[in-house]
Amino acid sequence: MIDDIKKRSLHRARILEGQMRGLTKAIESEDYCMDIITQSRAIQRSLESLNRLLLENHLRTHVTDMFEHGGAERDQAVGELLKAFDFDGK
Repeated sequence: MIDDIKKRSLHRARILEGQMRGLTKAIESEDYCMDIITQSRAIQRSLESLNRLLLENHLRTHVTDMFEHGGAERDQAVGELLKAFDFDGK
């Protein structure tokens, strides 16, 4: 994993842990529903941010190598990208 992306991904994951703890407490405390939904949506955006970082790392490392090798590896890379973007029909 690329060092900078790893550092940023771990930071994002730790933030997500805190957000999830806060969401759990809000549900347990029966906070106002719209406040819980707002917090849940913020978590979804944070997850998307993490996913972008992880995809960037995958593209810069594994996919690049797979395309250079060509053949079956290239086909695998294309399949993985389709899956990452939910275009694989699964």
